[in-house]
Amino acid sequence: MIHPPFFDTGRSFEENVLHGPFNAFADGEVFLREGEPQHRFLGFPVYLPFGIPAGPLPTARFAKAAFEKGFDLPVYKTVRTRELRSHPWPNVLPVEVDGDLTLEKRDKGLVVADDFREPLAITNSFGVPSSDPSFWQEDMREAVQAAGKGQVLIASFQGTNRGEGVDAFVGDYVLGARLVKETGAQILEVNYSCPNEGTTNLLCYDTDRIERISARIKDEIGNTPLLIKLAYFESQEHLRDMVRRLGKIVDGFAAINTIGAAVRNKDGSQALPGEGRLVSGICGAPIKWAGIDMVQRLKALREELGYSYAIVGTGGVTKPEDYAEYRAAGADAVMSATGAMWNPYLAKETQEYVKKHGIQ
Repeated sequence: MIHPPFFDTGRSFEENVLHGPFNAFADGEVFLREGEPQHRFLGFPVYLPFGIPAGPLPTARFAKAAFEKGFDLPVYKTVRTRELRSHPWPNVLPVEVDGDLTLEKRDKGLVVADDFREPLAITNSFGVPSSDPSFWQEDMREAVQAAGKGQVLIASFQGTNRGEGVDAFVGDYVLGARLVKETGAQILEVNYSCPNEGTTNLLCYDTDRIERISARIKDEIGNTPLLIKLAYFESQEHLRDMVRRLGKIVDGFAAINTIGAAVRNKDGSQALPGEGRLVSGICGAPIKWAGIDMVQRLKALREELGYSYAIVGTGGVTKPEDYAEYRAAGADAVMSATGAMWNPYLAKETQEYVKKHGIQ
C-alpha cells in the first residue's frame, strides 16, 4: 500500500532537510518490540536486520523516525568533507517500467509516468549533496544516539575530486572517514556507487582506486566496521577480481544502489532540468532482480574465496516478501529506500511477516 512519503518529493532537498520528515514519520508513533534482539549484524545485536539505505534520511530527525518505525539499520545520508548543494528540484519523478528494468530496457531509456503507483518505480537525481561538517557532525551524533535497543546507525560518506590530484582525492575520503568516526558512528559505509569522480563512470568499477582508498580508510578507522556501497556489475570477472581484492580489506558489501537510465518526458524532452541530468538513477520494484542477483553472486564468491564479509541487499524491496527473498539469497541485512519512503510501516509489516512464517 502506498502512503504519503516521509521524504516529500514535492519539496526541494533543502526544504526536506529544514522541515522534514513528513507524514507518518512525523507522527511520533513508536513501534515497540519485546524481548531480546535475536540477530547480529557486524557484531551488533538487532531485532531485525532491516534498514533504509543512504539517500532518504538526511538528518537526525529522519533517522530517529526510522528507528521509531522499526528500521533497525538506518543509514545516514552520504556526507562529504565540504558543503555541496543538491541538484535543483524536481529530484524524484515516477517512471514507466513494464516489469523488470532489464539492461536492454535501460539502454532504450524510460519515460516519466503520470503518478506514483504500485509497483513503485522512480528516478532520483540529487547529486549527493552534503551540508558542511560543522552541521552534519553534530547532527550525526544525535542520529547515532537516537538508536534504541537492538538498533544501530550506519553512517555513509564519500570523497570529492576537486582536481587537486589523486593523492588529494584519496585523502579526502580518509578525512571523511575520520570526521564520521568522530561522531561515534559504529558502522561506516563508503559510497562508491554514485556517479562521481572515478576514472570510470562509477568509482566502484575502478578496482585499483577503491582498493587504495579502502585500505587507507581502514588504516584510519581501525576496527570500526566498513561497508562499501556498490552498483550492479555486469561482468562476473570484474566482480570477482574486485571482491578478491577488497574482501580482505572491508567488512561488507552493500548492493545495489540504482540502475542509471535516460529519463524523458512523453514528448521526448529531458525530464530532469539541467546539464548532465538526462541519465539518473532508477529505483523501486523494477530493479529488485539486479539486487538479488548481486547478493547471490557475492554469497557465492564469499564461499569460493573463503571470506567472511557481510552482504547487505538493497533494491526493489517494497513488501515483506522481498525481504524474505533477499535473506534467502544470502543477504545478512536488507534495506529499502523507495519502498520505505512510501510505506513507513514496512519494517513493522516485515517483522510481523517473518514471525508468522518463521523466517530468520
